[in-house]
Amino acid sequence: MENKQTSLAIFETHKIRRYYNERTETWYFSVIDIIAALTEQINFKKAKSYWTTLKSRLKQEGSELVTKCDQLKLQSADGKYYKTDVADVETILRLIQSVPSKKAEPIKLWLAKVGYERMQEMSDPEKALNRSREYWQKQGRSEKWIQQRMTGQETRNKLTDYWAENGVKKVDEFAVLTNIIHKEWSDLSVKAHKSLKGLKTQNLRDHMSEEELIFTALAELSTRRIAETDEAKGFEENKIPAIKGGRIAKDARKALEEKIGKSVVTGENYLPPKKFVKKLK
Repeated sequence: MENKQTSLAIFETHKIRRYYNERTETWYFSVIDIIAALTEQINFKKAKSYWTTLKSRLKQEGSELVTKCDQLKLQSADGKYYKTDVADVETILRLIQSVPSKKAEPIKLWLAKVGYERMQEMSDPEKALNRSREYWQKQGRSEKWIQQRMTGQETRNKLTDYWAENGVKKVDEFAVLTNIIHKEWSDLSVKAHKSLKGLKTQNLRDHMSEEELIFTALAELSTRRIAETDEAKGFEENKIPAIKGGRIAKDARKALEEKIGKSVVTGENYLPPKKFVKKLK
């Protein structure tokens, strides 16, 4: 597939990974994410197992649905890219009919809506930002937190743009450099930080405190500025700015921690209470 653009769409509380092929003007959605939304499943492994079983049954029935699914490397919660089954809207709509779910009709309406929203966002990117803001508001985030999250994302985008334009490969190398920066400023790898917060498939930044977001942004801003000054090219050269940028944020973090007498990096998160999760199940 050519000219793909990746993004997340939100259906209720579920994040749906998707790709947009500009040449054919076609959306491709992660099948497993759609299955998770249909079955109201928050456990990724269970949703994957459900799809594996359904896929086997459809093959036995001679259905063409499975053959119409493609595979693309989509970014997972750990930041790495794995081959994942995807399908266009037409195939997803047919697939929905194979899953008994009260969410079938809402998802059909949602699929029609996201196609329209994509065309709006191409002409007015601010609409995409507004949708993200609305999602975080529904999750109970404060306006201050939302503003910091959006500012941090802009800082992140500028850094990844620099990497992409200077010979860093988007798949594994982006994740490695990100982890270097994160470990330098926080003294924790991305994986360890997620574990501290009790996260699994969730986006770490969506569960950071205001301070954690600020220091992440400082580390990534410093990394980009140093890389631009040094004219770093390729993966190996960009490791050096990543280390230096992370250390600048670490020094600032330690200075703040000394003044306030507590750690900036915490295990706090925005996960719903366990009672609420059990009720959903």
